[in-house]
Amino acid sequence: MFSLMFNTGARVQEILNRRIRDVRLESPFQVRLASKGNKVRVCPIWPRTAQLVRDLIHKQHAGLESTADHAVFLNERGAAMTRFGVRYLLQKYVAAAATAVPTLASKRIHPHSLRHTTAVHLLKAGVDFATISQWLGHSSLDTTMRYARADIDLKRQALAQVFPMCWHPQRAAPLPSMATALSAGFTGSDANGYVETSDSEFAGCQAHQTAESGNST
Repeated sequence: MFSLMFNTGARVQEILNRRIRDVRLESPFQVRLASKGNKVRVCPIWPRTAQLVRDLIHKQHAGLESTADHAVFLNERGAAMTRFGVRYLLQKYVAAAATAVPTLASKRIHPHSLRHTTAVHLLKAGVDFATISQWLGHSSLDTTMRYARADIDLKRQALAQVFPMCWHPQRAAPLPSMATALSAGFTGSDANGYVETSDSEFAGCQAHQTAESGNST
């Protein structure tokens, strides 16, 4: 579930509302999502994500008939997963992953953090705002732009491009540099309450989730 959330950047409820018929588990792998206002969009998914979803469906829906209309993600009672269940599982995996990635312990991570992280990674990869806006199901580009305003690395890149002659980390003064101070400040939540999760931190959570694939609450 968290792999699909990170892969698509979907809202929690968008993921919970997915039915088996909404997920294409054969190439080209993709999922159909319905955003606010019931606007439908299609997002590609990685082969690994498709495999995890396929394995989960086979495990949780074994023996059931006409499963196309069933929710993809179920709890241990066989009912559709709830937002509370998602939060519980995320806290569980973050706590477990924190033993391998200690920085996770000091971060306030919630389900929407995965959506924020997806947006920031797309920005850093150079994907244009229009594509990211469509990917995340935003109603306007203004909503997408807030991720750029929140990310300090993108600001550093912009500053280096405009004033390259002034960007010399090796000549930093004895006091901590502004970049260091800003970077340290961003390791928590930003003004909007979002948290950026690094590749290593997400990988830690994903490893623990994969090890317990199929477990629900």
